[in-house]
Amino acid sequence: MARSNRVAPPRKPGDRIDAVQRATIDGRPVSLPDPERMVHLQFRRFAGCPICNLHLRSFADRAEEVAAAGVHEIVVFHSAADKLTPFPDLQRFDTIADPQRELYDAFGVRSSIRSELSPRALSAGMRGLVGRRGPLAMDMRAGILGLPADLLITPDGTVADCHYGTHASDQWTVDEVLQRAH
Repeated sequence: MARSNRVAPPRKPGDRIDAVQRATIDGRPVSLPDPERMVHLQFRRFAGCPICNLHLRSFADRAEEVAAAGVHEIVVFHSAADKLTPFPDLQRFDTIADPQRELYDAFGVRSSIRSELSPRALSAGMRGLVGRRGPLAMDMRAGILGLPADLLITPDGTVADCHYGTHASDQWTVDEVLQRAH
């Protein structure tokens, strides 16, 4: 499917989403919404992004706790699948490669020159580089200016809550997801 030139507006709590089926980076099908669990749909930046890797490490370290709360983690990157497979923390989640940004466009996830300029983003990037898991190589061609987004989607497809980041490190923590999921 070719990328649309139209980016939908950001979703809001109460919005309904159409059912979508995608393949994970290891070829397994994943459905959105999940008919049995709340989905935390994470839109991240690019393969090897030190900020994204630092963030996802916190979710990988607490994956059992998140799953026990009835939350299904689905992570989307705008990189090709082969660029994502070397990162071990991504194997803990249903990770979707979206190099054409189809899901990003459909959910209103944007890019911004300000994504890298925040002191919080710079600090997280440095911490992510120092403590990285996986290769140092980064697939920045996929979009260094990308912004993160988090959505909680109920089994019936309703957006329960959402957050669209204003810089590269502006995303929900594990504790925020767990609090919002209840």
